[in-house]
Amino acid sequence: MPNLPDLCPICHSDLVVTRAYCPACETTLEGYFQLEADPFAVLTKEQREFLLTFVRTEGRLNRMEDILGLSYPTLKNRLLEIIHTLGFETEKQPAAPAQTRTQILENLENGLITADEALESLQALK
Repeated sequence: MPNLPDLCPICHSDLVVTRAYCPACETTLEGYFQLEADPFAVLTKEQREFLLTFVRTEGRLNRMEDILGLSYPTLKNRLLEIIHTLGFETEKQPAAPAQTRTQILENLENGLITADEALESLQALK
């Protein structure tokens, strides 16, 4: 069953719900019904799937590393992105000491970061 759109597909005005139907007993209710806003509606499908995995692993990013095949820093960044998308602020973390080019390449060689993460870190040094 498709989700109810927020806007009219013709004029793009806000839609209101005026009828509810129960297929089990064939009861129809008519009136003006206010739907409860879904705070997760602003998230992308990928972000919602990330949250489901987060809940399934009880918030353990180290378990998510194995399931999703992503590094801890990548998972942490995705979680922070979701937190900000939902309109919440995060505590300011002290800036991590800047890595040197050699440290980044060593982390890549040891499998601690992916090639994409290494490239991003190296570009940030410039």
